[in-house]
Amino acid sequence: MQTVSSFPGINTSSLKDFLEIPYDQLEEMNLEAKQKQADRVDDHKLQDHYLKYLTDEKRIKAVTVCFSDLEGRFHMLDYDKKFLLKSHDNLTFDGSSVQGFAMVNESDLRLGIDWSTFRWLPSDVFGPGKVIVFGLIQDAEGVSYHSDLRGTLKNYSNQLYKKGMVANVAVECEGFLFNGLNAERAYRTSKGFEIVSSGGYYNSLPSDPLRKFIDRLAEAQRAMGFENEKDHPEVAPSQFELNYSYTEALVAADQLQIYKLVARQTAAQMGYTACFLPKPIAGINGNGMHTNISISKNGKNKFFDGKGEEKLSSMAWEFVDRLLSHANDLCLIMNPSVNSYRRLDPHFEAPNQIKSSAVDRTSMIRIPLGNEKSSRIEVRTVAPDANPYLTFYSLLRTGFDGKVLKSLNSDSRRTRTKYLPGNIWDAIGKFKSSSFIEETLGPDVKRKYLERKLEAAERSPKALGTQVKLGEIIYHHEVTNQNIWRQF
Repeated sequence: MQTVSSFPGINTSSLKDFLEIPYDQLEEMNLEAKQKQADRVDDHKLQDHYLKYLTDEKRIKAVTVCFSDLEGRFHMLDYDKKFLLKSHDNLTFDGSSVQGFAMVNESDLRLGIDWSTFRWLPSDVFGPGKVIVFGLIQDAEGVSYHSDLRGTLKNYSNQLYKKGMVANVAVECEGFLFNGLNAERAYRTSKGFEIVSSGGYYNSLPSDPLRKFIDRLAEAQRAMGFENEKDHPEVAPSQFELNYSYTEALVAADQLQIYKLVARQTAAQMGYTACFLPKPIAGINGNGMHTNISISKNGKNKFFDGKGEEKLSSMAWEFVDRLLSHANDLCLIMNPSVNSYRRLDPHFEAPNQIKSSAVDRTSMIRIPLGNEKSSRIEVRTVAPDANPYLTFYSLLRTGFDGKVLKSLNSDSRRTRTKYLPGNIWDAIGKFKSSSFIEETLGPDVKRKYLERKLEAAERSPKALGTQVKLGEIIYHHEVTNQNIWRQF
């Protein structure tokens, strides 16, 4: 029997010739693409540019189009390149299969392409011959879909830009590295999670499994144009954090979704699970996602005032006061899961006090040391399982448009002893009764989000207790799937 290798003229070592780009070149290409996005190059010009590139580059086999559902779960579809070139303006999908989107009787949705988000992927992480773009969800008529919070944040960012303003965001997203694949879906209360490193804050040997994971993640992240700053093990054992530069709010939200995706894939390649649940292990520090915000106008940081209190401007303090005044309204957005409220434990540096401080890390908002370039506010309450598009949009809208409590002033914002809800049921009650949330999100989005949170809460014991329960893990919106959900 004749084999492929016996046919003359066929080189079996190069049957597949798909695009693989060295990391240093990847970084340059992705930073250039990121700058085009920041410069707001015309959408049609970008579309023409990248369609021509896809046509000319024969080594690309597929385009990954991604989007996030109402709760922030990341979804991806791989389109064959040749199909996408012909059908990029008519992509559709079944929205009824995505939590928080359409009903069965109105399920067809359109998937537009945001060409400004075109990025090249590390082939050792995603496989060769692929690029990625973010999608924009539209209804059957081509109108922005109200449950697509990425589209909502994009539109709001454009409104600010027309006023000469840019909302800058940087997150500090913590995670855990656990032994085994799919450790969250395989969770059992009696066993818990198995950590891979017993090191601590800034303390891990170069050959430690956690350190090796961080190094590989940082390399891929850098190649994708994140503009890395620092990375390190965190306070809890087997916990990590990688920091990268601030950027415009929409790009920051996109990067967070990619950060978590690359972390999970990198961990899986090493036989581990990267976990972003807020408090997967009781008795140690949980995962936070401190969210740093500043506003610039015509290139100048409007949050800085060298003569102001803590060197913040009056605009910044008004922003802070509005966030504090609406803290209870926003809590379910910033802490969207049953497990989130296990993290808000004051014994573990939990930022559960509705106040601001330059030094007290239990405050909802901290004022970091800064100068004209770096002055910002840090919203410490946000959990890493929050929908970044929904969270950033809500924080920005509140900071600009919220109402300020009469009781708030320079002294009370530092000394008041009010606390955020201590469980998801109290947070649901605050969210449900909030007219401000309804004005900000619209009644339909508010209703859908509330329904999702109630459904998850009802599958877990109301009292958190001292042991992490099965329901708060396997029915979590970033963990569960249709099969697990139906088995309740």
